[in-house]
Amino acid sequence: MGSKERREREKENLRQEILDAARQLFLRNGYENVSMRRIAEKIEYSPTTIYLYFKDKSELLEQVCQETFARLSQVLTRLQEQPGDPVERLKRGLIAYIKFGLENPHHYRATFMMPIPEGFDAEKHAKADSAGMQAFDFLRRSVSDCISAGKFRKVDPELVSQTFWAGIHGVTSLLIIECEGFPWVGVDQLIHSMVDTLVEGVSA
Repeated sequence: MGSKERREREKENLRQEILDAARQLFLRNGYENVSMRRIAEKIEYSPTTIYLYFKDKSELLEQVCQETFARLSQVLTRLQEQPGDPVERLKRGLIAYIKFGLENPHHYRATFMMPIPEGFDAEKHAKADSAGMQAFDFLRRSVSDCISAGKFRKVDPELVSQTFWAGIHGVTSLLIIECEGFPWVGVDQLIHSMVDTLVEGVSA
């Protein structure tokens, strides 16, 4: 590896270290209570170094969200490309979403479970070409495929997609925070029950 490639790798590693530290601090202390200086202290660099990579705290949070959406989209895109019954493909996607959240709880909480901070451009992430909406498009396409194949009733695909997302987000969030003391049934049993119930509600 040449010196240029080594420097690029070191820069990318530091950038990722900054993102990881920011995500952890946002979750632990709340977005409003975290400063760029505090992030710099956590990774033992000067604040000036942080500003070489990110212009402000809002951009850091945005990049944390983008990273989550990119990882999730990779998982869902692979499933979307698989042949076979559209209902089974949809179910696999819903289960994959929940398991993604459980396997990446810090990413999921920072992206989907933190209150939207003041000044954060949430509308930007609602645009059709945003990483978040591209991930949501997996759900839209899967629901539309099921309707076209006659597997679902003639329902509003947008309403059904949002309903499905509300359901799987709910179970993902509850399992992440664990709801101490609640007598959960087996996790896999709960996940499959939620997915089956959602799908059966609109099946033809």
